[in-house]
Amino acid sequence: MCTAATYLTKDFYFGRTLDYEFSYGEEITVTPRNYPFHFRHTENLEKHYAIIGMAHMAGDYPLYYDAVNEKGVGMAGLNFVGNAYYHKEESGKKNVASFEFVPWVLAQCATLDEVRDLITDLNIVDTLFSENLPAGMLHWIISDKSGSITVESMKDGLHIHENPVGVLTNNPPFEQQMFMLNNYMGLSPKQPENHFADKLDLNMYSRGMGALGLPGDLSSASRFARVAFTKMNAVSDDSEEESVAQFFHILGSVDQQRGCCEVSDGKYEITIYTSCCNASRGIYYYTTYSNSQITAVDMHREDLDGSVPVHYPMLTKQQILWQN
Repeated sequence: MCTAATYLTKDFYFGRTLDYEFSYGEEITVTPRNYPFHFRHTENLEKHYAIIGMAHMAGDYPLYYDAVNEKGVGMAGLNFVGNAYYHKEESGKKNVASFEFVPWVLAQCATLDEVRDLITDLNIVDTLFSENLPAGMLHWIISDKSGSITVESMKDGLHIHENPVGVLTNNPPFEQQMFMLNNYMGLSPKQPENHFADKLDLNMYSRGMGALGLPGDLSSASRFARVAFTKMNAVSDDSEEESVAQFFHILGSVDQQRGCCEVSDGKYEITIYTSCCNASRGIYYYTTYSNSQITAVDMHREDLDGSVPVHYPMLTKQQILWQN
């Protein structure tokens, strides 16, 4: 289970939590402009936009979980088990395997409008990367500073939704997630007034009661509502330090702690990592479950005209700054 969000101050920020019970050894990966992407059902790309994000390196191929390109477009795939459905190759369509979808989009598109044009007649197919790597059942959020869309491949076809909150979690499908926000329209960051009954003397006994009723459990529907409320009411300075810190606080509202979400006997889902990418500058910030210090990788410090991906393992050991 995961949560993705966007945030806009002076720059545009894009990131997510990866919540799972184990890691695949993902690494922060920069794919330069001249790395050849060989797609299974569509034409290859020998030259393209540079990409930075979190990926599992399968040989020299980056299987991206979330990433942004050098033009400021961000994309993340989140679990959508039970609703995601990938189709067979279809003539007359743009056939793209699910594991190729992130680099196929980010390699070619400089804006969200270009993404909308590119994915016209898209068919996400069920081709596997390899027999040892089953396809993740996903849906995707794609964003730039102008907005976001959600892409869901289901049995009845491809659904492309405008995403006005810039947030995505897991199930149910996106339209239902958006509809359920109607349940929380009375919430506010301001202190509430008594509308219960004018004959009763009801008073506030605590700060923060305007958000009374905001769900606090770990289900994907509750995380969607909580991050949407937090993100859309968050206030930040526009400096890099303030913006990045605020973004981590937004996604921190749905952190998963070991022991609170048991997925099988003795196995617990945790927030393996949280990312925040300054998509405007190509800087990938992250924290991990065991290391709350923010670590950064700047794509522009790498040779973006190279042909070999550069990847850095996550720093997972807790780092503490001693002041005495």
